[in-house]
Amino acid sequence: MSTGRIIVGLLSTVIVAVYVYGSGRLVTTDQQWFRSLLKPAWQPPRFVPALIWPYNFALLVTASWIVASRISGTQQLVWLACLALSVLAALSWASLFFKSHSLLPSAIALVFATVLSLPLLVIAFRVSLPLGVAFVPYQLWLALATSLAFSYASQ
Repeated sequence: MSTGRIIVGLLSTVIVAVYVYGSGRLVTTDQQWFRSLLKPAWQPPRFVPALIWPYNFALLVTASWIVASRISGTQQLVWLACLALSVLAALSWASLFFKSHSLLPSAIALVFATVLSLPLLVIAFRVSLPLGVAFVPYQLWLALATSLAFSYASQ
């Protein structure tokens, strides 16, 4: 693998590591407040995030290295930029939601995270069908989280 491809893989891994660390720090704050919110009917059971997030994080790292090894140039830059910006938006959601309790701004942040991850899904499908299919649960989780965030904001 060329140096450029290794750099893309490493940068992507660092971005996901920031995502993991930031999520762990932000989402675990003020759980009592979160439990007090009225949950919509489509709220997944409490164990689901504990299952989906390790999958999502592992997928993002794995997909990043596969993408780095199979595409080059502009698509690598698009991957890195969209990954970084979607992670920034997702961490903004966590901070706005759990720390500031700013429900509408947090929902808007998740819209950005969801939209910014769409190019990642497209690139994953371009690289390989199985990788694209493996990426779908992450995209669906972001869409579900966005709908939940707007439900909370409407309370």
